[in-house]
Amino acid sequence: MNSNLHQLSWDLISVFVAVAETGSLSAAAKELRQSQPTIGRQIKAIETELGVSLFYRHQRGLDLTADGEALLPHAKAMHAAAAQFLLHAKERKQSGFAGTVRVTASQIISTYVLPRLIAEFRRMYRDIQIELVPSDDAQNLLFQEADIAVRMFTPTQLDIVARKIGETPLGLFASRAFIERFGMPATREELFALDWVGYDQSDLILQGMQAVGWHVEQDFFSVRCDDRVTYWELVRAGCGVGLGQVGIGAEDASLVRIELEAPLPSLPVWLASPHTLKQIPRIKLLFDFLAERLPEAL
Repeated sequence: MNSNLHQLSWDLISVFVAVAETGSLSAAAKELRQSQPTIGRQIKAIETELGVSLFYRHQRGLDLTADGEALLPHAKAMHAAAAQFLLHAKERKQSGFAGTVRVTASQIISTYVLPRLIAEFRRMYRDIQIELVPSDDAQNLLFQEADIAVRMFTPTQLDIVARKIGETPLGLFASRAFIERFGMPATREELFALDWVGYDQSDLILQGMQAVGWHVEQDFFSVRCDDRVTYWELVRAGCGVGLGQVGIGAEDASLVRIELEAPLPSLPVWLASPHTLKQIPRIKLLFDFLAERLPEAL
């Protein structure tokens, strides 16, 4: 049999099945909405490609040869598979796989983690559009202003579906230039003698430091900013020691991790979606994708 069998077009398989089922070129041509000479040429092309004779001709039309009889069940299976493939693709588009999914996440996750995951998802699913909402506001999912939320705390609303997908450790970081200038601290006293970057109105960093026994006040921080992305850029620029997610900091060549004393607590990572929206196919598709890929990216 011809070694180029793998190159046989699925369209030609459909022609073979149509001729076998109708018993004539003219009937198959009518069914496939092609001309009889075209169907005849296609059957000849199949036989040449396969290196076998599929039909023998008689006065009433065409009958299958022994080789044709042997190959027909496989051809029908391929034909049915192709039909199911096209039907499934159509159903995906009509049942919600095409459209927009709105995702909200913290400013840090939205800026430093999600863009590459969204790019990967969009390479696979071109019909799904993504709206990304960087926000540290916990309320926008509750009021269904987003379809999926990435949360660094346990969701408590009753009308949502939530899944914990992992934890992301926190660490202390400073820019390489900052460490080269002041040196890597070897003791707690040396660490606390350095400049630090903290939040302004938010007390989250203060709470985190208190959790490991580091009791400081707001004026301990030399530079303060509540915008999370700007805060991280201040650390990267060399304004002082800052707190950040280890996965993000470790990928940044401009930063050095300071590993000293008690480890800082980890943040839980949750995916959440309103219960009424979670079963929409395109939302479920992205939800499951993020559940699988996001823990590796953090």
